[in-house]
Amino acid sequence: MTERPKVELLTRAGCTICARAYARLAELAGELDFELAATDVDAAAAAGDPGLRAEFGDRLPVILLDGREHSYWEIDEPRLRADLAR
Repeated sequence: MTERPKVELLTRAGCTICARAYARLAELAGELDFELAATDVDAAAAAGDPGLRAEFGDRLPVILLDGREHSYWEIDEPRLRADLAR
């Protein structure tokens, strides 16, 4: 059995674009069978891990695919579908 791909959404509280991106990713996760997680960069920084906020904090939401940046601000859905099909 192969491991499912992991899509992680970097977000922050009160980000409406982030909330819309998460809702669409949740729909896609059911269709394309990937694991979906969300990380609040401000909460991570408060918990002692400021790296994500330092790197991505000014251009959220950011979508990571298997730990690597895939797209930001908007979901690049055609590219995401293609990358998940590999």
